[in-house]
Amino acid sequence: MDALTGDRSEMGGDIAATEWVRPSREEALAAVRTLIAWAGDDPRREGLLDTPARVADAFGEWFDGYGGDAAAELSRTFEDVQGYDDMVLLSGIEVESHCEHHMAPFIGKATVAYMPRGKVVGLSKLARVVDIFAHRLQTQETLTRQIADAMGESLDASGVAVLISAEHHCISTRGVRHRHVDTVTTTFTGLFKSDADLRARFIALAKS
Repeated sequence: MDALTGDRSEMGGDIAATEWVRPSREEALAAVRTLIAWAGDDPRREGLLDTPARVADAFGEWFDGYGGDAAAELSRTFEDVQGYDDMVLLSGIEVESHCEHHMAPFIGKATVAYMPRGKVVGLSKLARVVDIFAHRLQTQETLTRQIADAMGESLDASGVAVLISAEHHCISTRGVRHRHVDTVTTTFTGLFKSDADLRARFIALAKS
């Protein structure tokens, strides 16, 4: 996971001038205890004694994308495609991420596609790339672009398309509290950007 916190003597100062280092697990547990107390409960209460450890473990799962390498996942390709040169599309990829503004979950589905240029990649690798970028603090707009950029750079594709539809808990469980509101983001490159018919076919397949 990338470096997350800074020199303790400079916390609260100029972040840009701070050299960031990852905190220890004990510091993370102490931070969770502080948040529990700030919420209004006693972290020494029996039901909360093991909560800091559980939260730290959960963070390790939710944000394991910081340790992932999308380019490495997409590095192994196959050229024996018998002349196949049409769209390769995966739909219904589960997206579980957390918004960087409130650290609240946003959950939905992704559809990704590319136009191969003589080589293809293992299908599971595309889903893994979605997971790598989703398992970081994100905005949905950035997530969509990062997936498209990684695919375009690694696959030498003649076009890439990404569509994500997700419900954000920062909208459904706080603030305006509107449930079942989906946010939809798209990114198109290459042929998907220039060819309206290809783009429409992708969108139709994503909706189906």
